[in-house]
Amino acid sequence: MAVTNLYMVRHAHSVYSPEELTRPLSEIGKKDALHVTERLKNEKIDVVCASPYKRAVETVEGIALHIGQEIRIIEEMRERTLSGSPVDNFEEAISLVWADPEFSLEGGESNLTAQKRGVQGIMDIVEEYNGKNVAIGTHGNIMVLIMNHFDETYDVDFWKELEMPDIYCLTFEDANLKDVSRIWTQPV
Repeated sequence: MAVTNLYMVRHAHSVYSPEELTRPLSEIGKKDALHVTERLKNEKIDVVCASPYKRAVETVEGIALHIGQEIRIIEEMRERTLSGSPVDNFEEAISLVWADPEFSLEGGESNLTAQKRGVQGIMDIVEEYNGKNVAIGTHGNIMVLIMNHFDETYDVDFWKELEMPDIYCLTFEDANLKDVSRIWTQPV
């Protein structure tokens, strides 16, 4: 059986704007992205993938440069669309969509819809890079929805505890998830 390690990297802190695609990392986020690179150097990364969103790409571009690889953009790794327009109360909106997996705000994705997209992206990566170590720049909500597909203990409360950035390694034997381990520790 081939073992594939997916290093799910929640992006570092970004400068908030409603424009999801081009939102860059903040100065703090840029410093933390350097720590992400240092942490991933120990993991023998073969391939680097990322959401198309700038903050996710910027978080993993250091490891891509280190291994001399281009970042492969994976649309399925983009953050879940919470709503078609900015929400007044983010916490309330998140609570609503996590309380009912089929519920979606107008113009947004339900947990089930986003999860299906994310899991399909992950399984495509596992199939294409079977036996490799893959760093994936992504986002908190979609990352936890993917993990939740395999184990329901990864829920909204788990999401609330994530750091920015954060790294979890999902270890697959062929298409079967065998282990999840947190490999990020916030630098002092």
